[in-house]
Amino acid sequence: MSVIEVKCLTKDYGHGRGIFNVSIQVGKGEVYGFLGPNGAGKTTTIRHIMGFQQALQGSTTVLGQDCWKASADIQKDVGYLPGEITLPEGLTGREFIKMMADLRGMKDLSYAKYLIEKFQLEPSGKLKRMSLGMKRKLAIVTAFMHDPQVLVLDEPTSGLDPMMQQVFIDFIKEEKRKGKTILLSSHLFGEIDETCDKISIIKDGHLISTVVAADLKNNENKVYKLEFIEALDYESFIRDISSTQVMEIMHHKEELLQVKVAVNDADINKFIGLVADYNVKFCSEVKFTLEDYFMQFYDRNIEHKKRGS
Repeated sequence: MSVIEVKCLTKDYGHGRGIFNVSIQVGKGEVYGFLGPNGAGKTTTIRHIMGFQQALQGSTTVLGQDCWKASADIQKDVGYLPGEITLPEGLTGREFIKMMADLRGMKDLSYAKYLIEKFQLEPSGKLKRMSLGMKRKLAIVTAFMHDPQVLVLDEPTSGLDPMMQQVFIDFIKEEKRKGKTILLSSHLFGEIDETCDKISIIKDGHLISTVVAADLKNNENKVYKLEFIEALDYESFIRDISSTQVMEIMHHKEELLQVKVAVNDADINKFIGLVADYNVKFCSEVKFTLEDYFMQFYDRNIEHKKRGS
């Protein structure tokens, strides 16, 4: 059974804004990445998962419970980190932690103390005087201090400096090893790439792709960049590649005698044999990244070509 399930979820605000027929499933112990730019629909989906909004169509469940009908019960079992943080300015950080602990009926704050040290939080100051980064650290501590088994994280490292972002990523890896179920929404490729087992890309409120992270990293289609010593070799290689059915020229720069070639793993020996016939300055693999995959769906030049066709 999926721990988090979003099924055919639609919330239409009009004028193309909202989310439309979104479906995701997050299994126990899985880290699920929800990737897209600001305004794509990530936060709207998460608000439905947390029971803050009622769906126009479709459903959301956490641990088998309807998110709208059982939101209070669900929130006891979930660690939620919102993208935008609003805190009561009259309290100190320590008072806010105690207030959240009391609301959850927590007596043991040893794990909270561990998180305070890990994220270098200074909780004694007034919230209204805290920096954005310190407020984010406080939100992290209060989201995780009851050691929930389900984590819903919306742009979790927003406001953190690069060093603390890495501390957070390492922490998520620790939680993953403990078997936590995590939904991580972000527009940052690094934190999604380092932590997630499965990744969905959302655009204009629509899910446009879902991929297993390991499949992406072990993509059988490779890209190689070559530079030739002489123009004759460059020109001959272009002709030979163009005549094959198993390799494709992706890009070439005649003035630099450079070419990028797409090759499937099954044809790598043919590719090596072909390259060996030429005087090559260098030949190196261009690693395929999550950002490359993402830009296949978001590249504006591609969108323009599609509209023009």
